[in-house]
Amino acid sequence: MQDFADDAVVVAPSASCIGFVKNYYPQLFANSMYSGQADALSKRVFEFSDFLVNQLHITDVGARFEGVVTYHDSCAGLREVGIKQEPRTLLANVRGLTLTEMNDVETCCGFGGSFAVKFDAISGAMADQKVTNAAATNAQYLVSTDMSCLMHIDGVAKKKGIELQVLHLADVLASE
Repeated sequence: MQDFADDAVVVAPSASCIGFVKNYYPQLFANSMYSGQADALSKRVFEFSDFLVNQLHITDVGARFEGVVTYHDSCAGLREVGIKQEPRTLLANVRGLTLTEMNDVETCCGFGGSFAVKFDAISGAMADQKVTNAAATNAQYLVSTDMSCLMHIDGVAKKKGIELQVLHLADVLASE
């Protein structure tokens, strides 16, 4: 909180990180001398796509990316930050990109931090289902806003021998 005390806004490329600060810092510091700082910070932190679309009103960054993409909604993006359409709006305006939705797009990939360690068999099965659904779209790329999801999905895709490249939304938007 002290590191970002003087910043007007804080933007991060991870819905899970932003979701924690936005939703749980006020609770975590509720009865402490940091309560006011926690509340103030929670109001000015934004996930990357949310900030572009809803704060700056930018939906086209001039990117060009050739390929077929499917998008993975992270649990934190959907439930903690409330983003669904924002990444899709940005992807829809990338020249050369074809966006195709997979089945069960809102189903968790199974990472969930320590969940993947404590319940590795369940976590792996969930990621396997996500990879299978992504591969069924014939997409070359799977894009998301959470690196933890991308890492987990990438590991399972490689293990299964499925050629599916994972990319963060910011990587696609930075393409020319």
